[in-house]
Amino acid sequence: MTTQNTPEDTAVQLRARLRKLRAELPEDQRSRGGLLMRARLFTWLNVARDEAVRAGRPAPATVAAFWPMADEPDLRPLLQQWVENGVAVALPVVRERNAPLAFLPWTPEAELRAGPYGIQEPVAGAELLPDVVLVPTLGYTEQGDRLGYGGGYYDRTLAALRERGHPFITIGIAWSCGELDAGYEPAAHDYPLDAVLTQDGWVPQAPLEQGGTGGTTLHSFRMN
Repeated sequence: MTTQNTPEDTAVQLRARLRKLRAELPEDQRSRGGLLMRARLFTWLNVARDEAVRAGRPAPATVAAFWPMADEPDLRPLLQQWVENGVAVALPVVRERNAPLAFLPWTPEAELRAGPYGIQEPVAGAELLPDVVLVPTLGYTEQGDRLGYGGGYYDRTLAALRERGHPFITIGIAWSCGELDAGYEPAAHDYPLDAVLTQDGWVPQAPLEQGGTGGTTLHSFRMN
């Protein structure tokens, strides 16, 4: 008798395949790809802030980023550049397992420690509400569906932020080898992203500040 794979089994197999593809990226492609992503994000945020000011809206002031795990795109040089340019940068903190993440302020001088999963987290600071959330992304679709690592932390976190009524934009950060087949069906609890950024550009396009998953209307522009 043949045992049918459950959706959970399929997701486990898919994650393993995507992790392998990501780990096999040559170092020169990884380095150049990280540089391209950092440059696109820096330009995008500057444009989004300028557009918000011209439109009389609050400009995005706080970006929730992430400390990279093995094989993830490394945005740390950009985080320092943002801080030097007056952007508030926050990093996720696991305060309780299977609960939403908290975002605490980060600067190059901030004290960090390894969290429950070995990822560096800020030790101190008041919790921040981000205007932009950069989401580590293993797999993605052209519509902005995200396949994460299976823990559900970002799905819970983004849902909790939305419940607070705070507008924000979500941008998945992924390698282009993580693009999923057109037939991929996200799980009911998976939180869709406003856009995904890879070393090859924006998918499907770069979001502007007005709107996002916080509940307002999304406006976009192309900047590939």
